[in-house]
Amino acid sequence: DQCTSAANTTGATAVSWADDGSLNASIFTGGGSKDPQDVSNWAWKDGAGGLPDKDNLLHSFAARYSLAPNASTCPSGGASTCEVLFFGSDRYDNSGDAQQGFWFFQNAVGLGTNAVGGGTGFTGLHRAGDLLVISDFSNGGSTSTITVYKWDPTCKKAGGTCGDVNLRTLETSDNALCSSTLTTQDAFCGIVNPTNGTPAPWSYTDKSGNSTYLNGEFYEGGINLSLLGVGDECFASVASETRSSTSTTATLKDFVLGGFGTCGSSLTTTPKAGDGTTIPAAGLSIGTGSVTAKDSAALAVTGVQNWTGNLQFYLCGPIASGTCDTGGVPIGSSKAVSQATAEPIVSDAATLTSAGRYCWRGDFTSTKTGVPDASDHSTGECFTVNPVTPDLDTAAVASPVDFGQAVQDNATLGSAAHPTATQPGTNGGVNNTYTSINATNGAPAGGKITFSLFGPSSTGCGTLTANSTTLGDTNPQDFTPISGDGTYGPVSYTPGAPGSYHWKAQYIPAATDVNNLGSTHNGSCDDPDETVVVSQVQTTISTRQFVFPQDKTTVSASGGGNLAGSVTFELYDTAANCANDGGTLATGLLYSEGPLSVSGATSASKTTNNTSFRITSDRTVYWRVTYASTNQAQLGSSSACTENTAVTYTGNDSGISIP
Repeated sequence: DQCTSAANTTGATAVSWADDGSLNASIFTGGGSKDPQDVSNWAWKDGAGGLPDKDNLLHSFAARYSLAPNASTCPSGGASTCEVLFFGSDRYDNSGDAQQGFWFFQNAVGLGTNAVGGGTGFTGLHRAGDLLVISDFSNGGSTSTITVYKWDPTCKKAGGTCGDVNLRTLETSDNALCSSTLTTQDAFCGIVNPTNGTPAPWSYTDKSGNSTYLNGEFYEGGINLSLLGVGDECFASVASETRSSTSTTATLKDFVLGGFGTCGSSLTTTPKAGDGTTIPAAGLSIGTGSVTAKDSAALAVTGVQNWTGNLQFYLCGPIASGTCDTGGVPIGSSKAVSQATAEPIVSDAATLTSAGRYCWRGDFTSTKTGVPDASDHSTGECFTVNPVTPDLDTAAVASPVDFGQAVQDNATLGSAAHPTATQPGTNGGVNNTYTSINATNGAPAGGKITFSLFGPSSTGCGTLTANSTTLGDTNPQDFTPISGDGTYGPVSYTPGAPGSYHWKAQYIPAATDVNNLGSTHNGSCDDPDETVVVSQVQTTISTRQFVFPQDKTTVSASGGGNLAGSVTFELYDTAANCANDGGTLATGLLYSEGPLSVSGATSASKTTNNTSFRITSDRTVYWRVTYASTNQAQLGSSSACTENTAVTYTGNDSGISIP
């Protein structure tokens, strides 16, 4: 219980400590329980009797270390690490020489429940490369013979380097006692406690009731696996055994079986930006439509000196949740890796053309027997690619405009600092499962820009201007098509009243475009560039003068009583026509009025009331006034065209019609 983890065994890569439980527990039985036979032929039982006390094991232990090679302390035969095994056991009694064996199994071996050879069978089988260490100590432990075998099914019989069927001899020595006289090139050694009273590191009671070891009751040994050329082996189980002799065909007596620790592999992957830097917690930006990402892997293999395998990176996405447990798109080819591969191991760059959530997975496939595969598809492998919010700037075309004219607006989408992104690509992925990985860019940003006109209002937005029922203008108005960065417009609207109006613009991406977010300009109607003033129309005035010529006459007589008769007014176009007194329009008569009755006392006056003939341009007209007397005492009279009316106009607008 003191040797069950690396922490209390000074950094061992594999440890085992097992208690046999009780005397005569789990002992070998049956004729097939011999080392050259596969584990499937072995049999065991629980039961007292028939087991010599000197062959009764109580505890067994083992530890493996992977050390830095050193010519003076741990030679590795040129390998990158020096792989060392320490192992040992204690027994119930020291009466007699001890022959012990230690099996190191690559496969897990355990106690079974099936019947075999008069006992119960084991689980597990031998694998080529399993190690057997047989030790013999005599003369109180002063003489040590150790032989190391490797399980090799190509050994069909004893002979040459084949020590027996299935057992190939790696090395043997009859002078393998651990001591300071050993050279650094010795591949193994063993030792028993040389004196009585050696303290036990765990609870122990021998046949004599001692809690300390008598000479030869405690055994430990060590093997430099690297010098034997088996530093690449992984061992899952260890069994210590006692035997009747050092012969490979000796009858096996007692055993203690324990788990030892297999080769291990672990893979930790970390998503990176395409340039190898750490992805920010907020994620990456899709930029102008694409961004690259990589995966960085740290691969650790334990319990073996040399190993090989392949590492494949996969990327899933965009996915709303979960991780890349299965599937995904392979990014680059599988990378061959080994103990010599420099870390971190970085994937090829994946080109992403769609915003969303992505997750990496790294799969290590071992090609070394005993080394397990490894994978990392944890939530730490996930990252986000964020859409962009392109700039949107607008400017009214002209201000002010006269009432009755249209107001117009333009919008500029995207800028050098915040451009639009292309839409997601469509040709990436495998079987169209993921269409945005390693894809070419999609179409430019699409969608529409909605222009809204508010007002009239001197401050703030006011109300949305109503649709024009007379002109057919609509408000808001959508401008399409949109194709990436650019200036779009103008749109026009003719307001129905003077005042200050405010344009507001909103960019709405295409429904399938996850790379661009919408944006609004002048949402508070406070951008002076987006205010347009509709002015009242300035009036002008012009005149056209006209004259109704009038005349007045006074008739007098020096005698003859009261006046009696009539007056006639005639207006001619020329003096000659007037003198000729043609009396018709054809002879130049423009207007006539009378005869007007004249009566009463002398000096009676009459005035025209001309409302039909007017002078509308520069000219001169001539009056002829005639008095016809009906008083026999008085004669008639005439003005004889002695008066005229001259009209001259200044600033007259002849374009004005006269009613």
